[in-house]
Amino acid sequence: MTVIDRSAVHDPSWPTQVDIYDTTLRDGSQLEGISLTVDDKLRIAEQLDRLGVAFIEGGWPGANPKDDEFFERAKTELDLSTSTFVAFGSTRRAKGKVDSDPTLTNLVAAGTEVVCIVGKCWDYHVTEALKTTLDEGVAMVADSVEYLVAQGKRVFFDAEHFFDGFKRNPEFSLRVVEAAAMAGAEAVVLCDTNGGSLPPDVEAAVGAVVDHVDCQVGIHLHNDTGCGVANALAAVRAGATQVQGTINGYGERVGNCDLVPIMANLELKMGIQCLPEGRLANLTSVAHHVAELVNFSVDPQQPYVGSTAFAHKAGLHTSALSRASDAYEHVDPEAVGNGTRVLVSEMAGRSTLEMKAEALGIELDGKTVGDVIDTLKKLEHEGYHFEAADASLELLMRGAAGWEQPFFRLESFSVDTDHRSGTNARLWNDVAVDVETSATVKVWVDDTRHLAVGEGNGPVNALDAALRNALGDIYPALDRISLTDFKVRVLDTGKGTGAITRVLLDSTDGSREWTTIGVSENIIEASWQALVDSLVYGLLHAAD
Repeated sequence: MTVIDRSAVHDPSWPTQVDIYDTTLRDGSQLEGISLTVDDKLRIAEQLDRLGVAFIEGGWPGANPKDDEFFERAKTELDLSTSTFVAFGSTRRAKGKVDSDPTLTNLVAAGTEVVCIVGKCWDYHVTEALKTTLDEGVAMVADSVEYLVAQGKRVFFDAEHFFDGFKRNPEFSLRVVEAAAMAGAEAVVLCDTNGGSLPPDVEAAVGAVVDHVDCQVGIHLHNDTGCGVANALAAVRAGATQVQGTINGYGERVGNCDLVPIMANLELKMGIQCLPEGRLANLTSVAHHVAELVNFSVDPQQPYVGSTAFAHKAGLHTSALSRASDAYEHVDPEAVGNGTRVLVSEMAGRSTLEMKAEALGIELDGKTVGDVIDTLKKLEHEGYHFEAADASLELLMRGAAGWEQPFFRLESFSVDTDHRSGTNARLWNDVAVDVETSATVKVWVDDTRHLAVGEGNGPVNALDAALRNALGDIYPALDRISLTDFKVRVLDTGKGTGAITRVLLDSTDGSREWTTIGVSENIIEASWQALVDSLVYGLLHAAD
């Protein structure tokens, strides 16, 4: 475990600790393309608790059947060891009564220790959206906080549109947060609801509120200017001690501020504790796990946790890196649960190859390293892209060291596509067409020849089936290897259908994942190269 020396980077004028308030389950789910089931929300909450955030906002009880079910199931199925569960809602209605307000009633019934309510903090919204007076706008906030506190709840107040309101009528915005604080709010959270603020605006406004109220001040930011993370750090410098955001920056429009780099920056760059000791090392795995649960691809370039965050490609960088690990890395990757990766490409130098070979346990002498570099440069000129296909790279390097894959050798393969019309087939240009694909492979295992046929949904699927039919009885480990993704890129579109194609094939055996590559003017040949590499790599590491 990496030990974090916060004192080395901490400024005495900054807070020593900041509470992380995660709203992925509510604000994050408003991102286009995200639709969480109740089970998804339970699993994400478990991951957030493993990371150690202070507060997990579950959603808005009473707003929809899904949130109702989630809060009900959470009472018995969500066992949080570190985080505090929060219910979200709004203030009472204009000219309404707190004891009969349905939103406040649902918040109390949710059974959470903490509730967070949102209220208007921009005079324009009070007079134009709520159609009421500014005095009533303040009373709505004060009455609601006071009522919830009387019900035994810890109350956070989200000051909606605070920064827009503060620019235009700071007196009213300060009246609202002051009323919430005086009514018993544990924290007033300043919201950049439209996401249009810049760091100097945020820092000045937060500082004014810190000086004005006698309670915790928090921040809730959106990323519409691309400054969500910078705004959060500016707010903390000004005295904010709660940061609300989402994992991976999910949220409406362009998203909320991304808690992932915020937490890493607070801990590693500012010396401010925001997670329990040792939990920052869970950051990468939690960020990736949440991405899988929301069914979004992980951003490979995401700061700190992306697969390329500590990946080095240029020969000059990797040469220095081999001598001093911190030469081209701003923090220890292990501090956030990530790791250094050395990418091998046509830009590679000797040190890059040597580091990669050492990591793989492959012994390469000086001449062989030079030969591999020449081969890589030649193949990448032809269209190969080995930094995206580590498995194929490993096989190439093993081959250069004298290794020959012992599993099978190819005699030949063929693919047959039967394209015919038929009444039971799908329509193509208003004509019913049926397409069947079969493949035949002839391979040798030692001195025995094996011939097998496979059928599939297209030539690659058929070749995969045929090869497995030929080898499955000999190598049962093939049953655990599955192809998970297939990508094709045309490299020189000017040649039309005669263009060179690059195929990338992702595979897994349930415990590890790998990518292989093939390049050819014939897409089936390129696919075959990637397919063979995938199965050979899987068999090679089957006993690992």
